[in-house]
Amino acid sequence: MKQITGHTRLTGLLGRPVSHSISPMMHNEAFEQLGLDYVYLAFDVGLDNLETVVNGLRAANIKGFNTTMPNKNAMAKLCDHLSPAAQIIGAVNTVVNDNGVLTGHTTDGTGYMRGLQDAGLDITGRKMTVLGTGGAATAVFVQAALDGVAEISLFNRRGANFDRSGQIIRILKEYTDCKISLYDFEDESILRREIAESVLLTNGTSVGMAPNTEHSIITDKTMFHKDLFVSDIIYNPRETKLLRLAREAGLRTQNGLLMLLYQGAEAFKLWTGQDMPVALIKEKYFS
Repeated sequence: MKQITGHTRLTGLLGRPVSHSISPMMHNEAFEQLGLDYVYLAFDVGLDNLETVVNGLRAANIKGFNTTMPNKNAMAKLCDHLSPAAQIIGAVNTVVNDNGVLTGHTTDGTGYMRGLQDAGLDITGRKMTVLGTGGAATAVFVQAALDGVAEISLFNRRGANFDRSGQIIRILKEYTDCKISLYDFEDESILRREIAESVLLTNGTSVGMAPNTEHSIITDKTMFHKDLFVSDIIYNPRETKLLRLAREAGLRTQNGLLMLLYQGAEAFKLWTGQDMPVALIKEKYFS
């Protein structure tokens, strides 16, 4: 059992709900393996009390924390500084506290891209299609563009996220040569066409997440082609309906567990300066 001392540094997760999160197990195991005097806890914090809690954590000079739904966008406005990717996205999932100065980062996108590398998929110079333009999906497509993906097709329903994505696309064009197109979900023929031209299809929405596991944005297997790789940022359930349909069609698939692992590994290094023992953590919690 870990001995809590007067020197133990606190890290944690702010979100609602958080009781299902694997992050406390992952980080605390890594701290123990490396002999680091840190602890990671989960706090049920929503938008109604986020600012109050963050001000308290800032004043207590805790080392840092993660944020998850529904807090990522609001957290960006509470930080003193933002990493370049977090500034483009307008969302934060990792905060480093340096004597009361909060710097916000987004590690979701890099976590997702490292997960693809684990699967042996290189999408540099190629085309992908992303379903959804919320916080995590935006982190994915922004990082993909920064990492050299040639073309990205985004799909969402018209609304606040749709307009916000248009603004992010305009900013990305100043940083990359990636061709990014934004489409409405309403036109299935366009979705079918863009998937046909892509090597990767990514569900960046919450559709299919537990407890609503019977749902999938795509229900027609003829939307797939034999060379398509299908991924989902959802990890509960481990196989969403979308991934099951893709597997039944003979396609390679990947859920959101590796994205979770590698975004956590990057946050871990930002707080501690050390590399998370990802092979051990992966075997123990993600296999």
